[in-house]
Amino acid sequence: MKKFTNYLGIFFSLTISFYSFADVTIKSDVVYGHKDGLALIYDVIKPDNANDAAIVFMMSGGWFSRWTPAELVSQRFEDMLDAGFTVIPVYHGSAPRYHVPDAYSDVSRAIRHIKLRAQQHGIDPDRIGVTGGSAGGHLSLMIGLDADAGDPNSDDEVMRQDNSVAAVVAYFPPVDLRQLAGPGSWSERFPALNFDPEKAESISPILHADPDDPPTLLIHGDADGLVGIENSVMMQEEFQSKNVESQFITIPGGGHGFQGDDAQLADSARLEWFKKHLL
Repeated sequence: MKKFTNYLGIFFSLTISFYSFADVTIKSDVVYGHKDGLALIYDVIKPDNANDAAIVFMMSGGWFSRWTPAELVSQRFEDMLDAGFTVIPVYHGSAPRYHVPDAYSDVSRAIRHIKLRAQQHGIDPDRIGVTGGSAGGHLSLMIGLDADAGDPNSDDEVMRQDNSVAAVVAYFPPVDLRQLAGPGSWSERFPALNFDPEKAESISPILHADPDDPPTLLIHGDADGLVGIENSVMMQEEFQSKNVESQFITIPGGGHGFQGDDAQLADSARLEWFKKHLL
């Protein structure tokens, strides 16, 4: 039996037991910013066998960002924790109140904050990867492809920090929002898409690839009925044209959201990608 220690603030701790997981220490609800009076948070899940590298997971589906207890997140990433990676689930301002540009602005700030506080979290700021699926895959790609060095003139120390990452893995990501943004059937289902279409270019990964981008792995099922596999096909072609180190894995018969053997195949490939590029 393994134990998780969940530190809630600085006032008390709660020990929770699980089976077959690496021993981890959890720092919950680290505040990386505020929006409309609301705190923006992430958790830091650090295994006892930490290798100083970190993997940031975008807690986003349809650009809804639903809070999940860190103990449950730990179960989802047993493979990464057992390999020594610190796992950092990041939450953003959620649909329907907030839209895709807001979500990207939030997670971009989160990466800056994580790097700024890397020593406190016990991680190497130059060995951070990012991953997510669907909307989380979109945000992961944007983080990888749209990094900057920070604003040296900002009064905010977080915004003076760069937001680059060392590796990206994206599951079934939408890569071109130009035909999805604004009022219509897509935004009726995914209200985060109901934003000014003129902003779509700035947050469409397909338009942001360049030779300096980090190594990126794309994983997509060829039976995905929501985000078609052509999204990853186009993205991989763009990476190849820009000489970005990348790989594209097709999951035969895989739909939108991997289950069973498909999930095992995808997760194994993701772990190996991060081992290759972060260790």
